[in-house]
Amino acid sequence: MSDATQQSSGSAGAIPPSEAVKLAELVDYGSGAIVSRTLTKGAAGTLTIFAFDAGEELSEHSAPFDAYVTVLDGCGEIIIAGETVATATGQTVLMPANVPHAVRAVERFKMLLVMIKNESAS
Repeated sequence: MSDATQQSSGSAGAIPPSEAVKLAELVDYGSGAIVSRTLTKGAAGTLTIFAFDAGEELSEHSAPFDAYVTVLDGCGEIIIAGETVATATGQTVLMPANVPHAVRAVERFKMLLVMIKNESAS
């Protein structure tokens, strides 16, 4: 298993203005990998799409932003402060700022990660 996230090319501007797109189609699965594509990044936060191969995971870490995970395809597990939350397509989970969390792919799955700067964070 690989803990490394592979950054795909093409960051900001991945979604054309005034067009409907299928987010899950903006990133492809990679064998034995986690593939990501940053859609936008700024002082207020980021939007990134991830595609996890089955069994891949992001190890426990924390971030100074509130992070919302919306599952776009498949299912995974979000571990927040040691508690496991099972997720499936269409579900969203909040990972609060500065709280340790991890992500694990039960099967291949894709997610949209929205990180938003918390007003009380410094």
